[in-house]
Amino acid sequence: MAERSLIFPRAEYERRIAALQSRMAAAGQDALLLTTAADVFYVTGFLTRFWESPARPWYMVIPATGAPVAVIPAIGADLMGRCWIEDIRVWPAPDPRDDGVSLLAQTLSDLVPEGGAIAVPMGLETQLRAPLADFACVQRRIGDRKIVDGTDTLQRVREVKSDLEVAAIRESCAIAGRVFDRVPEFARAGVPLSQVFRDFQIALLQEGADWVSYVAGGAGPGGYGDVISPADDRPLQAGDVLMLDTGAVRNGYFCDFDRNYSVGPPDAETAKAQEALWQATEVAIKELRPGRRACDVHTVLADALTDHGTQPLGGRLGHGLGVTLTEWPSFTQLDETELVAGMVLTLEPGIEIAPGRCLVHEENILLTDHGAELLSPRAPRLLPELST
Repeated sequence: MAERSLIFPRAEYERRIAALQSRMAAAGQDALLLTTAADVFYVTGFLTRFWESPARPWYMVIPATGAPVAVIPAIGADLMGRCWIEDIRVWPAPDPRDDGVSLLAQTLSDLVPEGGAIAVPMGLETQLRAPLADFACVQRRIGDRKIVDGTDTLQRVREVKSDLEVAAIRESCAIAGRVFDRVPEFARAGVPLSQVFRDFQIALLQEGADWVSYVAGGAGPGGYGDVISPADDRPLQAGDVLMLDTGAVRNGYFCDFDRNYSVGPPDAETAKAQEALWQATEVAIKELRPGRRACDVHTVLADALTDHGTQPLGGRLGHGLGVTLTEWPSFTQLDETELVAGMVLTLEPGIEIAPGRCLVHEENILLTDHGAELLSPRAPRLLPELST
């Protein structure tokens, strides 16, 4: 009989549960409650776009020992049943009178002893995907069981990627890399930026992305104003720099890197910025090692940009990557997270060329015991030129 498991073999999910339970034991936690799409997917392989609907909450309960329990709307029972999870408890959602509250409270009471601790992620880069009123009702129904912060338990496990996860991210990066090579096919002077964005997403799907969860970018004379804006209908013009940034998804795992293009030859200032970004990334790739802190990487990138006579952008200069587009840590001056082998990270140096005009470069890397390994195809050192 074929194994019941989606995306990865069952053993991969069992390894993740064991790692979470080990950290739970060290923290004195009797259960871990997960509610977000990424976290539920991480422990089950339950992959669906249905999370776009806010009408129903979803819960995964990981006890201190034994197998996890899914407490989910009945509409998800068939798909969850194709995952490796055996204990699936459902209710007919949405129910305005009791939308899973009683079922979740009973499940927690069954699995956690009186006076026990139920961990829920509460820190940075976490959220509770459930109505606060319902969650408060659950708390009232579980007696003297405590709700405690499970951020560290979850994040220390999720941040280290297995070989299977790295392979999935590498595949997403390869898809985006092929599309970035195709950009000159559909981007040139006279084409509206909005059309470039649409064609870019079409090409990502053609090359194998399951969906394109994130596309951003910009275009303007010698640079752009930010890196998160939607596209407008302004046609590309000679002298513009076009930037495209994608979080394409394959088997639930993201890539996240960008590429810059010059419409016609770049001016000297833009060419200087491109060289500084490329060289700063080279420095970081060579110097990154386990044991460095996130803030150290920020310093390496910022200093390299300054050494090339450019002004680093404020904010973070990279971050983690995996089952969400951005994960911890953040390469800022304030994040002292120690980097460990197995993290997948982005290097994202940026330069302020002038007020309202910047250039940003991004690559995806795997941190190994020996240093950084590129997962994204390395960007060309010189700006690729689009036709005018």
